[in-house]
Amino acid sequence: MTYVKDAPRTSTTIMIRSDANSRISRSREPFYEFMRRLFQEEKTAAVGQKFIILIEERQKKNEPVKTSEWKETSDELGIGKASFYSMRNKLLGAGLISNKNGEYRLSGQFSKDANDMAVWWWSAMLKNDPENL
Repeated sequence: MTYVKDAPRTSTTIMIRSDANSRISRSREPFYEFMRRLFQEEKTAAVGQKFIILIEERQKKNEPVKTSEWKETSDELGIGKASFYSMRNKLLGAGLISNKNGEYRLSGQFSKDANDMAVWWWSAMLKNDPENL
């Protein structure tokens, strides 16, 4: 039997919108809008946002959220164990957070991957100079 906390977290689906009016930067709440593109349910998007904010705050204090604190963290977020690990796995798979040495940290992997895709499409498919992106 595979437990959700041990499920593979190699990738995550993120909704991309082509309409310029749907850009996250045009939203009143860009962070929440970003989470809605990652999570299908509004509640899960809000919980994911709270978890990332918690990681960010604790990281700034040099007191990172430890993986062993899953129970306290899930209680603070108001979700159960399976929901916590499912939400966490999506964030890990998207490259928004990392789990190193038993600590959760914000990660730049999502930005690197999204930038790499944008540069590739711009230059390889559209035949534009990458410097003009």
